[in-house]
Amino acid sequence: MNPLLDQLQPYPFEKLKKLFADVTPAAGLKPISLGIGEPKHPTPELIKKALTDNLAGLATYPSTLGTEALRKAIAGWLERRYDLPKIDAATQVLPVNGSREALFSLTQTVVDASRPGALVMCPNPFYQIYEGSAFLAGALPYFVNSDPARNFAPDFSLVPEDVWARVQLLFVCSPGNPTGAVLSLDDWKELFDLSDRYGFVIASDECYSEIYFKDEAPLGGMEAAHKLGRSDYRRLISFSSLSKRSNVPGMRSGFVAGDAAILKKFLLYRTYHGAALNPAVQAASVAAWNDETHVQENRAKYIAKFAQVTPLLQQVMDVALPDASFYLWARIDQSSGLSDVEYARRLYAEYNVTVLPGSYLARDAHGVNPGAGRIRMALVAEVEECLEAAHRIVEFTQKLKA
Repeated sequence: MNPLLDQLQPYPFEKLKKLFADVTPAAGLKPISLGIGEPKHPTPELIKKALTDNLAGLATYPSTLGTEALRKAIAGWLERRYDLPKIDAATQVLPVNGSREALFSLTQTVVDASRPGALVMCPNPFYQIYEGSAFLAGALPYFVNSDPARNFAPDFSLVPEDVWARVQLLFVCSPGNPTGAVLSLDDWKELFDLSDRYGFVIASDECYSEIYFKDEAPLGGMEAAHKLGRSDYRRLISFSSLSKRSNVPGMRSGFVAGDAAILKKFLLYRTYHGAALNPAVQAASVAAWNDETHVQENRAKYIAKFAQVTPLLQQVMDVALPDASFYLWARIDQSSGLSDVEYARRLYAEYNVTVLPGSYLARDAHGVNPGAGRIRMALVAEVEECLEAAHRIVEFTQKLKA
């Protein structure tokens, strides 16, 4: 067996299942989970219709490159969303089976494990695929802790030069999971300058880009590159997905876009990997990328939900409206003396509400686990259920203080 598999850590939800294994939650309370970031709003009818109207495509092998119609729909969306010049749908866009699969496989494409000490850098806390993909590519992950004083942006100035010299791939997540923070244009300029100096590829995970709470939409990596005079998107690959934007996580449909030279190699890898997108899913994806009405309606639901839930939780914990995404990243009241893990376990036991301990989403790095003392809450259910969960959390936390 591949010995690199032994380096993989249990996924956060496996840890949560183990944490709750011997717990019987309070009887009489309906279970409410804020633990998993799985969209619960209804799938738009136009997407379901496009899917079922194109089932004849199941009789053919799909191309890894995807249909021209899908690549043009994605390119058009990028141009409209980020005010970009014309995207070459033949060379700068590639459909993928959701962002998770592509984040993992791009790492296998980019990393040259024959170079001693290969590193894949990522923020901390982070999406665990970043770490796992690094290990299985024969590299090591290097974590840069998010700093609450910097709106949870990592401080890359703290990274030693000898570390930068070994970095081959840098993962960024904007809007961030779990923090919801969005990188600024100055942040992007710093990253591009570092990429130019050291030659690493930037993988920009942007799957939460369409759930935001301010008038201005979050800045994307390709948008920042264009504004900074880098319209060839050199050493930049952006990832997006329909899962959160369009409430279709089960379709496993997304895309990568950016540097055409990297995408040419990525297409070669994927052709051997067998990662072509289902033809009916491709047709439904065209309908989704070409429509913004359902996205605006979806975003309005999240805005209304966060406006009601956030003030309730602010009564008992340090939590603020994020820049974007559907998570609340909260610091629990330290006076209780509970760790984030103990807090999550007792909340489940006594109030049948599931939240994810922040330390499960981070690693001990540079002397600290930046997720410790925090919890992540995914406000993915309808507003009534999220409000009920918030009221229970408030009651539980107030009881701890009594």
